[in-house]
Amino acid sequence: MKPSLQTLSDREVKQIIGEGYALLENPGLMIKHPETLHLLAEGGAKIDRERKTASLPGEMIERALKSCPGQFSLYNLSGDETVRYGRDQTYYNPGSSALHILDSRTKVIRPAHSADLACFVKLVETLPDIDAQSTALVCSDVPEAIQDLYRLYIALNYQTKPIVTGVFQHSSWRVMVEMLDIPAGGSRQLAKKPLAIFDICPTSPLTWSYTSSQNLLDNARSSIPVQIISMPMAGATSPVTLAGTLVQLTAETLSGLVISQLARPGSAVVWGGSPAVFDMKNSTAPLGAAGSWLLAVAYTQIGRTLGLPTQAYLGVSDSKLVDAQTGMESTAGALLGALAGVQMISGAGMLAYENCQSPEKLVLDAELIGQIRHFTRGVAFREEPLGLGLIREIGHQGEFIASEHTLRWFKEENHYPSPLIDRLQPGKWVKAGSQDAWQRARERVGELLSSYPGPALDDSARQELRRITARAARQAGMDKLPDLP
Repeated sequence: MKPSLQTLSDREVKQIIGEGYALLENPGLMIKHPETLHLLAEGGAKIDRERKTASLPGEMIERALKSCPGQFSLYNLSGDETVRYGRDQTYYNPGSSALHILDSRTKVIRPAHSADLACFVKLVETLPDIDAQSTALVCSDVPEAIQDLYRLYIALNYQTKPIVTGVFQHSSWRVMVEMLDIPAGGSRQLAKKPLAIFDICPTSPLTWSYTSSQNLLDNARSSIPVQIISMPMAGATSPVTLAGTLVQLTAETLSGLVISQLARPGSAVVWGGSPAVFDMKNSTAPLGAAGSWLLAVAYTQIGRTLGLPTQAYLGVSDSKLVDAQTGMESTAGALLGALAGVQMISGAGMLAYENCQSPEKLVLDAELIGQIRHFTRGVAFREEPLGLGLIREIGHQGEFIASEHTLRWFKEENHYPSPLIDRLQPGKWVKAGSQDAWQRARERVGELLSSYPGPALDDSARQELRRITARAARQAGMDKLPDLP
């Protein structure tokens, strides 16, 4: 039996969904994109063009839910199915769009650069328990106008795993898809075997910006899957009560699903999010807070009830260092998400409210994920009887270590981490150098980067990626792209 977690009763889930429907009818959505307003009007919404609002009737939402697929896949650069959304399995990726990195040498948070993202992508490639890449860092050494597409350019140079990405400016989307077509083998093949999924964020409360609306339409029409990432802050941009925030998140996520299905019925949409409680004392939105964990687990249950694939930002720490707080918050969030059945957990490596990445935290999180995967498999009933005959046979001497039964099953029953996780006896730990987790993680990062096998794309494909990116850079006023390591 797989361990599981639920925080809402069936009645409570039904009430939250019902109130989400009611919100979409009154007050409805604010839409800052004329074509989306037109599409909603054609689909049956009541439109106030002067106020730029759309009122969605319940039957419109029902139609969208019926046309949205419950399962779809992402593929690696070799065309192999790597991530299956909708399956009863949890996958992991680093969170996206952090502006800063925790410097491995100085332990100081600083703006991220091109070399930082290149090394981060390489590191993800060496970690089997991290299933997908992400455009994890926003590079400060390129113009703001190309920062979204430039992240993808760097990732595609070094990745083989599928990638979670997104746009900051609507004009970037076409450039990014042009880049994705290169490893995919063209737009038709990209639609058939998507190697990327785009995060798209409504603005709380109940608003769709021009860029996010256009991005929904573009991805749907190109058969590229999306994750709707609603980000209400309880007490700031949504009700302070968790139940009230869940109602708003439900409405915002349903609205993205409706728009996507109007653009192309059958478009793949993930029920995702990154809600948080608002810390009134510090004016922050902590992801390592119990209330934020509750929101993520609860909205996952709502999405699963609706038959949709799910995503959540969990395993994130609000600490600014890789320390005890980091371990506490990362473990709780990632484990709770896995028990709740989240299908894609974003946040490995993340610190400081999703605003910072750390290579050292990433490798520690990968070890954590390995242990969580072992735990969530549950207790296996391997034999009948379970232990009665063996215990009688061994008797009171208790020498199970020498038995053939132990030799047969010990690797299946135990998870053995890398040496990054300290399980030495105290004396041996001292002789080994008395290293703490940070020191071991820093060494592990170096070892893994040295084992990176090299880019999967050939030189001609990488040159074409650089040509496309350099063209966008010139339009943004940058004559020469930074050199990559």
